[in-house]
Amino acid sequence: MEKTKIIGKGTWIDKLASELVEREQSLGRSLDLLRVESGLGASGIPHLGSLGDAVRAFGVKLALENLGYKSELIAYSDDLDGLRKVPEGLPESLNEHLGKPVSFIPDPFGCHDSYGVHMSSLLLDGLDNLGIKYRFERALNTYKSGILTDQIHTILVNSKKIGDKIADLVGQEKFQNDLPYFPVCSSCGKLYTAEVYDYLADEKKVKYRCKETTIGSETLHGCGHEGIADITKDLGKLVWKVEFAARWQAFDVRFEAYGKDIMDSVKVNDWVSDEILKFPHPHHVRYEMLLDKSGKKISKSSGNVVTSQAWLKYGTPKSILLLLYKRITGAREVGFENIPALMDEYNELEDVFFGKIKFENEAKSTKSKGLYEYVNLLNPPKEPNMHISYRLMVELCKIYQEDRVPRVTKKLIEYRAIKSLDSYIEKLITLAGNYADDFGEHEKIEIKLDNITKKAVKELAELLSGEKEPEDLQSSIYEISKKNDIPPKDFFRVLYQIILSANRGPKIGPFIMDIGRKKVSQTLGQYV
Repeated sequence: MEKTKIIGKGTWIDKLASELVEREQSLGRSLDLLRVESGLGASGIPHLGSLGDAVRAFGVKLALENLGYKSELIAYSDDLDGLRKVPEGLPESLNEHLGKPVSFIPDPFGCHDSYGVHMSSLLLDGLDNLGIKYRFERALNTYKSGILTDQIHTILVNSKKIGDKIADLVGQEKFQNDLPYFPVCSSCGKLYTAEVYDYLADEKKVKYRCKETTIGSETLHGCGHEGIADITKDLGKLVWKVEFAARWQAFDVRFEAYGKDIMDSVKVNDWVSDEILKFPHPHHVRYEMLLDKSGKKISKSSGNVVTSQAWLKYGTPKSILLLLYKRITGAREVGFENIPALMDEYNELEDVFFGKIKFENEAKSTKSKGLYEYVNLLNPPKEPNMHISYRLMVELCKIYQEDRVPRVTKKLIEYRAIKSLDSYIEKLITLAGNYADDFGEHEKIEIKLDNITKKAVKELAELLSGEKEPEDLQSSIYEISKKNDIPPKDFFRVLYQIILSANRGPKIGPFIMDIGRKKVSQTLGQYV
């Protein structure tokens, strides 16, 4: 059987980077700098999905560098985009600014120059916290400095052809009449209400009228002003259906991922890039959206956001990178409930990387080690950290709420999970403590038990719920397992899975007494 060729570090990121290089070679373009891009929305509070776009693009940059090519990530903030609706949880006073570019709207939190800068800064802060390196570009500066002027001109000259193609590709007929450009109305300052109906190519000016328009379910009222805007001097922006293409050419972008929610825009932009601007569109990969626990798409406007800032109250930056680098295909439900599993999974990957866990399958081993390296941004540590089950720490933090760090540390030493306290372990206890305080309820996980094991679990639950405290609980658990012909190690594993969602843990008898036997009895009772 022919051995499967392993590319780079064996992950989907390496495969994508290799495909990108092959495509660039087939196009005959220079490989001196392979630039990747991520668009940063600035119209609402950025969430893990927003962050994921840039994190994945950075992964491709790292993979390209690992293959021997120079690469750079452009993080492009669309801070000239108009405010379409007031995101859930933000002040209703923002309604008076609907339709205006977000960089012209006052920051409702009062800490930045504008609403747009505030939202961009949150996303950049998230990237900085993860160690992502990028070149930051703002739409406001890009348009003001004239970087896109040539692209705007070419697109407007070909607006009839583009409008017909948009109708053909995605069924939207709007741009068969309107030109794909929004000037900022010189009278009211709104963007989306300024409808362009003519382009004076020789003067590079557009004629527009500010009128009522509909954005999604929102009706925006224009001021009735009719004006002329100079694309070389006056502020305005291309519509999404063509703007990506203009950016790709202006910044020489070779790769950009996209979410399935903007598939139509990407389809049109690819055509505009190839056929109108004569710039081969970038290599793409489509990713599925992150969903909340109810199955709804995480959205800046609906308010169901999980921000990186909130996540880092409970989990490490590595847990976010693992979430985003594990895979790119398939929709995933994401919430704070994922943190314990990701924290413990990172420890397992580290054990694989340092040879403590071995796989017979070479491809699986290489992929796991490669994933660990990408989670460490291709700069893995020289030696592993001390591994402690995050779930174990959460359970201990539920017990010890006062003097938490020293008391949890004392128990971890008793359990031989650690030898002493250091800054790393103290940080983990703090994170687990935050999680215990905010999400204290034990979440039932699905475990299939046969009838014999159920009977044994029920016996232990009854023993723990009794009025009399067992003299030697460890011995009692051994006796229950033997009486039911269950190997003790298998019975212990079931108990660890139920109590800790793990396959192993500290000595089970004392640990149950530490948690509280009646509390554990109630947990065991859910499985019988």
